[in-house]
Amino acid sequence: MREFFMVGGRKLSYLDFGGPGRPLLALHGHYNEASAFASLAEALAPRWRVIALDQRGHGESDRATSYERDDYIADVVAFHRHLGVGPVPVLGHSLGGVNAYQFAARHPDKVSRLLVEDIGAVVDCDWSFTTRLPLPAPSREDLVAALGATAPYLECSFRQKRSGWGFSFGIDDTVTSQKALNGDHWDDWTAVSCPTLLVHGTRSDELSAGHARTMVARGRRARLVELAAGHVVHHDAPEQFAAAVTDFLSEPC
Repeated sequence: MREFFMVGGRKLSYLDFGGPGRPLLALHGHYNEASAFASLAEALAPRWRVIALDQRGHGESDRATSYERDDYIADVVAFHRHLGVGPVPVLGHSLGGVNAYQFAARHPDKVSRLLVEDIGAVVDCDWSFTTRLPLPAPSREDLVAALGATAPYLECSFRQKRSGWGFSFGIDDTVTSQKALNGDHWDDWTAVSCPTLLVHGTRSDELSAGHARTMVARGRRARLVELAAGHVVHHDAPEQFAAAVTDFLSEPC
């Protein structure tokens, strides 16, 4: 079910996949939105109820004037407050992964477990792919053809507009967000105190194996799972990813 709430005059959207299970908050990466977690939500049900945020500038959430680190974290704080939940597991992929571990570091009373999918404690994002995205395309088929092998990773964000087919995110907004994501975030990563699972795709072009292992070594209560996948592990290895998440969430604290 899609729901909305307001933060500082802006609308934020989220998908509550429902069910009787315990809540798990999910934060997507750039180029995606809450619906990217639909398959994972199905795999985790009925034990876990996935509630996924359309982060600012993505999905059905409003565009914003700023995409700095503190802006994203403030949105997650507002999301958590709106849901009225206590300490909960938080999962984040890429952009959402940094948002998740920064939220956990700065608000430890709100996060019981942390799951970070394929993003580092130091981020050096290349936004050239963003500026090359084909816009607009005359049809969905043309957009898929122009994207080639990357189409399946972006299709949850496809939108038909008056000018043609494009995305639910803005190109300029995304570049601004990617630039703000870059940097050294070691202080936040090492401040996380809850049990943490870092999932690394062995074919990832975003997170190297060496950096992932250093993160686990420097983390307080972190461990590593490596899966045969690229950067979007939940897409490339959905069953293995869901199993790793399930196993981690089932472990005693």
